[in-house]
Amino acid sequence: VALSGPSHAEEVGRHIPTVVVTASKDRSAAEQVQDLFMNERFRVYATDDVVGVELGAALKNVIALCAGISDGMGYGDNTKAALMTRGLTEIARLGVAMGGRRETFAGLSGVGDLIVTCTSMHSRNRRCGILIGKGMPTQQAVKEIGAVVEGYYAAANARTLARKVGVEMPITEAAYQVLYEGKDPRQVI
Repeated sequence: VALSGPSHAEEVGRHIPTVVVTASKDRSAAEQVQDLFMNERFRVYATDDVVGVELGAALKNVIALCAGISDGMGYGDNTKAALMTRGLTEIARLGVAMGGRRETFAGLSGVGDLIVTCTSMHSRNRRCGILIGKGMPTQQAVKEIGAVVEGYYAAANARTLARKVGVEMPITEAAYQVLYEGKDPRQVI
């Protein structure tokens, strides 16, 4: 069973209202997790679209890194909104090609998780991106965060998956070029 959605642990731990989704091919397993975790401040929905939920959860981190880079370079809300919107399109394109359902990406583990991860300072991926956008080398920025920066690893995996299934992911490709090939974000943009 996968559990995902717009939920920073810092806020869940403070009992701030949060809504997530649980996914399993066995719908009854997803519903069992739903029943176990749900309370008056933590709402859980259930689905059987494991592919969609897991890809949304992983790939939003790549877009959050890019949003952070944009922030670090001093770009504004227009740029971030474009990254988030086009990034969600890329995530859904890959997800559908791999068997996920398009509507999953319009939900909590898609757009919901993308919004929170691209806009919050709780996001390790966004904070790492800000450092890169300000000119810090990628490896130093990843180390500076002091915890796993999932988007760094997800960028390489997403690129591989996109090539394998023949899906275009230009933002993910650009992220890969910056993170792994050392290209200047200003040139890649």
